[in-house]
Amino acid sequence: MDLNEPRRRPRSESIVPMINVVFLLLIFFLMTSRLAPADPFEVTLAKAALEAEAQAQVVLYVDIEGRTHFDGTEGDAALVQLAAAAGEGDAVQLRADAGLEAATLARILRHMAQAGLSRVELAVRPQ
Repeated sequence: MDLNEPRRRPRSESIVPMINVVFLLLIFFLMTSRLAPADPFEVTLAKAALEAEAQAQVVLYVDIEGRTHFDGTEGDAALVQLAAAAGEGDAVQLRADAGLEAATLARILRHMAQAGLSRVELAVRPQ
């Protein structure tokens, strides 16, 4: 009969603190990130020398054929909804395709001015 104390196994390290840290980081990134919606259609921006990037949060998309898109609506309804979303004097970011005809762009800008949108920032890519 063996009356000696049984050998104690070495205590393994707990994984719980590491799991806590991972979940805290996950919660932090979920709370601080902002997911951007996907572009409604392919828009190739025009090249230009950048003085400053477009900062406006309200974005109107215009494709090569002149279709406008804002927040799930297209055409004239997009411009009406854009005018309602943009506050008085707020800038609107215009992401127009580089192949868009100048006359079509001028028509869209005229419609925006008639809707009460006076400040437009044209998004471009650097040369």
